[in-house]
Amino acid sequence: MAHSRLSLRSRIFIYMILLVVVASVLIAAVTIYQYHEQSKDYHKQRLDRKEAQILSSVNYVLKETSWPTESEYLDLIFKKDIYKIAHIVNVEFNLYDLEGTLVKGSRPSFTTDSLSRCLSPDILNYLKNSVDKRYTKKDERLGGDYRSSYVIFTNQKAKPIGILNVPYFEDDSFNDVELREFLKRLGYAYLVMLFVAVAFAYFVSRYITRSLKTISDKMDETRLEHRNKKIELKGASQDVSLLVESYNSMIDELEESAVKLATSEREQAWREMAKQVAHEIKNPLTPMRLSVQSFQRKFDPEDPNIHQKVKEYSKTLIQQIDTMSSIASAFSNFAKMPAQKKEMLNVVKVIDLALDIFTESYIIFVASEKEIIAKFDRTQLIRVLTNLVKNAIQALDTVEEKKIVVDVHTNAENVVISVTDNGTGISEDNKAKVFEPKFTTKSSGMGLGLPMIKNIIETYGGNINFTSQEHKGTEFRVTFPKE
Repeated sequence: MAHSRLSLRSRIFIYMILLVVVASVLIAAVTIYQYHEQSKDYHKQRLDRKEAQILSSVNYVLKETSWPTESEYLDLIFKKDIYKIAHIVNVEFNLYDLEGTLVKGSRPSFTTDSLSRCLSPDILNYLKNSVDKRYTKKDERLGGDYRSSYVIFTNQKAKPIGILNVPYFEDDSFNDVELREFLKRLGYAYLVMLFVAVAFAYFVSRYITRSLKTISDKMDETRLEHRNKKIELKGASQDVSLLVESYNSMIDELEESAVKLATSEREQAWREMAKQVAHEIKNPLTPMRLSVQSFQRKFDPEDPNIHQKVKEYSKTLIQQIDTMSSIASAFSNFAKMPAQKKEMLNVVKVIDLALDIFTESYIIFVASEKEIIAKFDRTQLIRVLTNLVKNAIQALDTVEEKKIVVDVHTNAENVVISVTDNGTGISEDNKAKVFEPKFTTKSSGMGLGLPMIKNIIETYGGNINFTSQEHKGTEFRVTFPKE
């Protein structure tokens, strides 16, 4: 999900902006709702006041009239007074009898199109059944803004004699204008507040996540093989402080585990190496023992060929002793870490000199420049190159058209040396074991050459890798910085 890929800072920023926007929309909605509710209350109270004023005037006329206060005399009672009342209260109204027939209207003239001559049975039923004998409804024929109230009025004896109808127009134009002006001003205020919220959210999210960013960077830099620094944060929140304490505690545990692991691996490596050395030394000891035992049994001082036999016997012992010496030297060279001796040297010249010891005509040296200056140990560089070339020569034993190319060039700030052969290559099963100590595919040797040169190169901040295809050849590539 795209949302899940957002950073914590981005999410905090977006949520704060959304909070402001949603709050603004809710406040605007509540404002509009409140305006409508106030408008409804205002019109209801105004209609009630007008209705009360008219009823008061109607009761006064009924009290002062000389006509009997009965429903059939309403037309005569309010023949002229209805206009006076309408003029005094400034409201038009109509009078119906109890059967719902129009008796009198406050307008001097009216048409049946604009005024009902008879009330509907629903209105009459509601008026008769309601407790307060009053009913208010919207007049759909005149528009949704028109309302009509109907109320039964009585004479002095509390006897119902007629129905008062007060039509009322709800004029909200003034309120609507005020509402639009208010919303406009509110919109400007929200716009300013939104800009402020954006700036505030930016700095707040940055402040909140700053400590987490520090922790994240430190965690990215955490390595088992390196000494990791603890995090020190001042003024961090309680939650972040707990996280920092957990990280620092983890670093302590990691260092302890790294020390234990390194010690264990080192002990295991030396145990394996000791087994390998012991095995390699035992190999020449067996023929030496057999040679001595054979010489003891067959030694005859009177034998005329005794000098030749002693010579052959000595030659066999010397060969086995040389084998043991080479094993000891290989082990010593591997165990000894190369000293950090750096000197400015011309890599091209050193490689050219190192290749002079090889007499094979199929070794080709290619240099992109006549002079490539870098800081490296001359002896160690020769050591690396001769090991790689020897391995390449040995890989060509079964190849008819032999070829080894040694190439040196620069790449940005690095020196790149490649040794390529068209030999037997390295199988997929053996590729992962190439740089492991004591691994070898040869009938002789301890398999310490490549691990040793890998150790040398990494000591000088470089690296070594290879590509290989079976029966096609192998390329070893050494890279190290110029300085």
